[in-house]
Amino acid sequence: MNIMKITSFALLVLVISTVGLAVAASEEKFGVKVYDGAKYDAETSQLVGTMMKAEAACYRTASAVAQVNEFYRKQPGTTEIHTSARGGMFKKSGISITIQSPWMDMKSHQQMKDTLISIVKNQ
Repeated sequence: MNIMKITSFALLVLVISTVGLAVAASEEKFGVKVYDGAKYDAETSQLVGTMMKAEAACYRTASAVAQVNEFYRKQPGTTEIHTSARGGMFKKSGISITIQSPWMDMKSHQQMKDTLISIVKNQ
């Protein structure tokens, strides 16, 4: 019985550790911290990557552009290129960070009202 408890506990610790690593890994892309609470958009990432012939990761958030711009403005090693009420552009060691709202969904051609964060590793 004790072996089952020890095995169950070890399994639980392993699962928690794995989930913790997955969460930690999702917080950074190409050395750039991802805006807190932003959700990865695989389809837009693939389309942006293909269009730009680069590695890309796109994230969506309900947060206002000003909040996202301020988040990236405060990140160590990040340089502000341009910000406005509708978006922003930042650079960090060969990585481009673009914030947009509204933005055009390239597949559906619909204007999206949330905020899109594109992190692109320049080739």
